Formats: sequence, C-alpha cells, structure tokens
Amino acid sequence: MTTSLAPVVPAEWSPHRAMWVGFPSHADLWEENLQPAQAEVAALARALAEVGGERVKLMVGHPGALAAAQALVGDVANVEIVDGRFGDVWLRDTGPIFFAPDPSGAVRAAAFRFNGWGGKYILDHDDTVAGQIGQASGAELATHDFILEGGALDHDGVGTVLTTRQCLLNPNRNRGWKEADAEAALAGALGARKVLWLGDGLMNDHTDGHVDNLARFVAPGVVACPMAFGLDDPNAHAYDQAAEALAGMTDADGRALKVLRIPSPGRIIDEDHRSVPASHMNFLIANRAVIVPTYGGRAGDFAVEALKSAFPDHTLLGLPSRALLTGGGSFHCISQQEPA
Repeated sequence: MTTSLAPVVPAEWSPHRAMWVGFPSHADLWEENLQPAQAEVAALARALAEVGGERVKLMVGHPGALAAAQALVGDVANVEIVDGRFGDVWLRDTGPIFFAPDPSGAVRAAAFRFNGWGGKYILDHDDTVAGQIGQASGAELATHDFILEGGALDHDGVGTVLTTRQCLLNPNRNRGWKEADAEAALAGALGARKVLWLGDGLMNDHTDGHVDNLARFVAPGVVACPMAFGLDDPNAHAYDQAAEALAGMTDADGRALKVLRIPSPGRIIDEDHRSVPASHMNFLIANRAVIVPTYGGRAGDFAVEALKSAFPDHTLLGLPSRALLTGGGSFHCISQQEPA
C-alpha cells in the first residue's frame, strides 16, 4: 500500500465528456493496410458516437489524412476531426491520462515521457501528443519525468492499479526500477493507492506486455481476464497465471477480486505465420456501450456474450479490428477518454 499524492484516476466506466481516437494516417507505416485500418477506425468512431453516447475527437496524424477522415465520418454527428500530429495512432500510450474535473470544473491530466516502447519505434511527434491533447481539451497538464504508457495500467476508480512486471519493470523504460519505485511514482502522479502486479503479457507484444491486452477492471472488485480458445492458443499459460494471481488479490479497499474469464481470440497469425497479440481485452468502455475488437471466427461472439454480465446497462458490440492489429494494437490502444 502506498500513500497517494494525486487525485485518483476514474474507472473507464465513469462518465466521459469526450473520447479521443487516433486515425491511421501514414501510408509508409500501414502500407496496404492503411485504408482497411482507416475503415475499422471510422466504424469505431461511428459506433462510439451513435451507440456509445460519446463526443468523439478523431485525431489525424498529418494534414494529408484529413480528407480520408472527412470522407469516412464527416457526416456523423458528435464526431469532430482534429488536425493533429503524431507518429502513429496509439493515443492510449502517447496521450495524457485524465483526472475527473475538480468541483470548479477545471480539468487536470498527467503526461509522461515516451520512448517508443523501450526504443523500438521512435517516430516524429509521438512525444508531443500529450501536450497537443492537453491543450485542445483545456487541461492543466502535469508532466512527470519518468517513462510510462497509458496501456501499461488499468484503473478501478478507487486507486487500484493493474500492471505487469514485464512492462513496468523493464530496464528499457526506467532503468533500475523495483516494485517500490514504480508504486511510489504511480502514487505521486496518478493517485495509486495499491498496485497489483501481474507477470508477463501476450506473446510477441512489442509493448512488452501491456496489461490492457491481459486483464481489465470491469466493475468494482471484478477483473476480466482471457481464457485460452483452441488447443494451440500461444498465451494459454500467461492467461492462467494471471487469473490465478488475480484470484488471490484484494483491491485498495480490501475487497477480494472476482475474476471473469473471457474467451481469447485463440491463435491469430500474420502473413509470416507468426502469432500476433490479438486480444478481446482491448475493449473500449464508452458511456453507453462496450466495443470489443474481433479478429474473425466465433471467438469474438463468445467474448461479447461473456462480457454482457459485467455491463448490464451497456450495449455490447463487436467490431472487426484485424487490419488495425497489423499495427500492433486495437481499440483501447488508439483511444483515451476525458472523464466528465
């Protein structure tokens, strides 16, 4: 247990005043998958606005992508196209983490150093995204001098934070960090009262095991975690290890956690027959909907059904994310919510 110095980050199911979404913009990165990925993100933006009750801020990475975004979603109410600059779409990791507005209505957010997931992908403008979003949202931005990506954490709204040792203690981020160092940093910057540590994330995940592909809070004291789908699921052991660990944990208020097992997508491979980090855990919780990435086959339908019990007041919707996955992530990775 740590002493928190900042406001607590709200749970994702708390009301939002807006949802930021990154729009695939760079042909040199996405190549033949650019237009298919743009279509998937446009479908997400439409669903967030029309079903999810969100005001969507769809951020493009350079002016050349404005026309494509306008053609795909320009007629959708509550979708605002934002002319921004980023290296790629992963706003969950490069953008700020917002707190709820204070009683006066002032908005605050936290920003962190970003080093391309441990130096793997250093792209122009990614280190400026937090400032761009902070300025556009009118947030007072507190900048912290340690490396952190938003997808490395999940929050329950009472100060419990989920993360993985594989990512947060990786020497390619903050060299020399031990658990106590990370816990103190998260308490001071994000109001973390208790950090729950899992081990490894998904195979071949260039983020070094972001927790938003592995385990997510879905209600107070309840965490969703995958279960293997198919005999050749490459992450079966990681899923079971995470679920076993979570079942023995308590949150910051002392509640024993309940674990909700959700079918994984199973083994999804790329054109080189290499397993890719597909995950239904990369779902996005909107004001009135939960949108689950799917990758073909029946597993996505099963995951949507399994999550319904956790969100009885939300519409559950599965949307394709196979093209977006070729870039390394899915719906949660490309988004960031502004709490109301």
